[in-house]
Amino acid sequence: MPPRTTDSTPERHDDDRVPSTGPEPETAGEREGGAAAGAGAGSGKGGDGASGARPAEPGAGHTAPTPSPAGENGDEGGEDGEDGDDTDQRVAALRRAADGGRRWRALHLAGCAVLLAVAVTGGAVAVGGGQDGGTGVDAVSAAGALSPGDLARGDLDAGIASLQKHLRAQPRDFGGWSTLGVAYVEQARTKGDPSRYPQAERALRRSLDLEPGNDQALAGQAALAAARHDFPGALSHADRALKQNPYNERALCTRIDALVELGRYDDAAKAADTADDRRPGVPVFTRYAYVHELRGDVRTARSVLERALGSASAPADVAYVATSLGQLAWNQGEYKTALGHYARALAADDAYLPALEGRARAQAASGDRAAAVTGLEQVVARFPLPGPLVALGELYEDRGADGDRAKAGDQYALVDAWTALARAGGANTDLETALAAADHGDKEEALRSARAEWDRRHSVHTADALAWALHVNGRDEEALPYARRATATGYRNAVFLYHRGVIERATGDERGARTHLKAALDLNPGFSPLGAREARTALKDLEGNR
Repeated sequence: MPPRTTDSTPERHDDDRVPSTGPEPETAGEREGGAAAGAGAGSGKGGDGASGARPAEPGAGHTAPTPSPAGENGDEGGEDGEDGDDTDQRVAALRRAADGGRRWRALHLAGCAVLLAVAVTGGAVAVGGGQDGGTGVDAVSAAGALSPGDLARGDLDAGIASLQKHLRAQPRDFGGWSTLGVAYVEQARTKGDPSRYPQAERALRRSLDLEPGNDQALAGQAALAAARHDFPGALSHADRALKQNPYNERALCTRIDALVELGRYDDAAKAADTADDRRPGVPVFTRYAYVHELRGDVRTARSVLERALGSASAPADVAYVATSLGQLAWNQGEYKTALGHYARALAADDAYLPALEGRARAQAASGDRAAAVTGLEQVVARFPLPGPLVALGELYEDRGADGDRAKAGDQYALVDAWTALARAGGANTDLETALAAADHGDKEEALRSARAEWDRRHSVHTADALAWALHVNGRDEEALPYARRATATGYRNAVFLYHRGVIERATGDERGARTHLKAALDLNPGFSPLGAREARTALKDLEGNR
């Protein structure tokens, strides 16, 4: 599967926190419960504390302005929440931009980005009197509007509309602006709409103009930076938020995410321990588990996730944790177990995108390709994101029926269109570009993107992407050190092992190639419909040469 994102669980305030596995500590140094204490394994501590470069604080040193009336100057307070029609318009805009998928390589990405941004923004943003959707308007208080937890439990679009109505009435509510900014980040994630990122940025800056240095807005900026793949910025904002409030859950979690994505795994483990001390709960537990998974400790990762699932009560938490367990099982080739976890996730939230995508991948790996194709078609019909688009394209290629090659090309064209839109929204998409283009696009562009991403961060995923981009460009001697680095932490990922095996074969290391190709197929024999087939063919050839 694509790199797992860890910034998708909503922050909860004290009134809606999932019960912890032990009493909440009164000080940061008192470890009375939480993931590490109950996992039955070592804490995985290591490394020094992290500190990122600090950009100038938005809004610092300025007099807080009075927001303009609703509907003026693109004010977020006057924008309606996005509904199903807007989603349909956004998908249609993407598909129009990628129409004629077999000609997609001729598109100029910069121009495409502008056209997509206009199309999506026109469909997604309506200025004027907000639609409250009949949800939560009367309950909104001037003190804090809706909490992110409230938004997570209910209809996100209706919650955003309620916030907008509240902010038209109470435009100096800095807490309301920070919550709106975080809600836009969540909306961008759940709807695959990067055009929401600039809106989130403006709302968070408004909050900081009204109340400089407030930790909720700083934590929101950290989440926004992480969503845009600006991980040094995410780390810096998170550190600033934690200086204001060491117990801010969103900042604690985003700090772990940023360190993971920067490849600073020892520091991430230490940050996970700190977060577990201060705010044990589902968002911290899932990140704690992922840090251990990346270091090859699957047993601890599974144990922590199972404990998190046992303590989860909100449907959003159940769906998120069960999906994380499904992804963990799928990575180990345990497809039946994975399908069980995805079923539980979808019982909690039948529209949860990662669970729908994960179930389709597990179905494909189990041999039920028809169900997998149907499932992924349903996913990309509403959420044309790179991961499911590439997966569906490869299933079409593997099936090979009449018209399937053209269908596959259309999916890869949509990946290019989506990355252009994301860039227009201020997101860095070099990793997605490198991963998709190496196998299904411009190989030189894949290498440019992979190198650019490696210059920013040294995670196992960027190491693997750079190794593979170098390989497809015929530079295997250069690729090998990166392929080794991708597998050096012990992370059990069949794609990484497959890539390393192919690169070793190309450099003449047949023994290493056999070892890693076999390891990939033993671990997860259905890791990719095309990659697994190629791995089996290569391994058969190597065995024949012995």
